[in-house]
Amino acid sequence: MMAKNYPKPNDSADNKERLNKTISNMEAAEDAMKFAEGKEFEQIKKKNERRAESIEDLKEEISEEDKSRINGYL
Repeated sequence: MMAKNYPKPNDSADNKERLNKTISNMEAAEDAMKFAEGKEFEQIKKKNERRAESIEDLKEEISEEDKSRINGYL
């Protein structure tokens, strides 16, 4: 029997840290792309496209949380 994987609970306290880590990983991958070719290059490129989406989502989430905090919801 296989264990079920549950998503981690969303802890908004670490969103800024996650954002910085994702940006850092993306930059490191862009450097690695200079030396990659073929399949490896494509894999890095696709992963960075997903990172770019995550970065936008995290920025939006942080902004929404800041607005909620200002309005007294958090």
